[in-house]
Amino acid sequence: MAALGGDGLRLLSVPRPERQPESAALGGPGPGLCCWVSVFSCLSLACSYVGSLYVWKSELPRDHPAVIKRRFTSVLVVSSLSPLCVLLWRELTGIQPGTSLLTLMGFRLEGIFPAALLPLLLTMILFLGPLMQLSMDCPCDLADGLKVVLAPRSWARCLTDMRWLRNQVIAPLTEELVFRACMLPMLAPCTGLGPAVFTCPLFFGVAHFHHIFEQLRFRQSSVGSIFLSAAFQFSYTAVFGAYTAFLFIRTGHLIGPVLCHSFCNYMGFPAVCAALEHPQRRPLLAGYALGVGLFLLLLQPLTDPKLYGSLPLCVLLERAGDSEAPLCS
Repeated sequence: MAALGGDGLRLLSVPRPERQPESAALGGPGPGLCCWVSVFSCLSLACSYVGSLYVWKSELPRDHPAVIKRRFTSVLVVSSLSPLCVLLWRELTGIQPGTSLLTLMGFRLEGIFPAALLPLLLTMILFLGPLMQLSMDCPCDLADGLKVVLAPRSWARCLTDMRWLRNQVIAPLTEELVFRACMLPMLAPCTGLGPAVFTCPLFFGVAHFHHIFEQLRFRQSSVGSIFLSAAFQFSYTAVFGAYTAFLFIRTGHLIGPVLCHSFCNYMGFPAVCAALEHPQRRPLLAGYALGVGLFLLLLQPLTDPKLYGSLPLCVLLERAGDSEAPLCS
């Protein structure tokens, strides 16, 4: 993992006398400076993303449609400009990824269908218990539910709902673009792929602390409850961020993390306490356990890099001197 010491942050590499890291070979800055540039770039992206939410002064709460529309504008602008940060990082460090910038950020056609379907399937398996709970508590049967889901009128209603658009479309797309597609390529040469999976979500988790200010501002709860909720949200989002970072590295695509993010936003945190008090508690808890078990069993097979073609981040690390990254195989 990247370490702070007398020489600053070190660039992870396998010692090979005959081969130097790409930045050194190109006459760029030293590895310590390269890592400081990476960390500063990620901090800048995180601050810019969160800061864009507050450029509009308003006395209205965050769920008001007018506030959501304004934030859509600023967040989309920042997210659209975020690839320029990766481009600047590449120029400052001298690291050449060996692929185009868009490919490095997960925008590619090779393996796109399994990359869209398999991570989402894996996430739905993990949520088997909550999905069973949702179906048990839903008054309609499966046929009626499918009719509602497939009805054009239902989708039209969703597309005019600002909260739905924020939670299911804009937030998953922009957050995965900024916090995964842009940050991971900058962190991976510095920390290695494994530590990057756990380092990158820290920026993502901290970025959600801004909710504290809004809750305090509108006195939505006691101060203790607000900070306890923020600590829980940080933990949950950090774990979720590590999972989507893992998916991004193993598939080399952005679409999988975006779809999984949207699905998890819809499901919310599993209502375990409600499941313990549910009338059909035993089969429901069995579904929870089965989902977790199957998820752990299928995690590696369904994210096997062989299913998705050449992985851009693995190519990047090979050129930076680390040809034995464990997540690449």
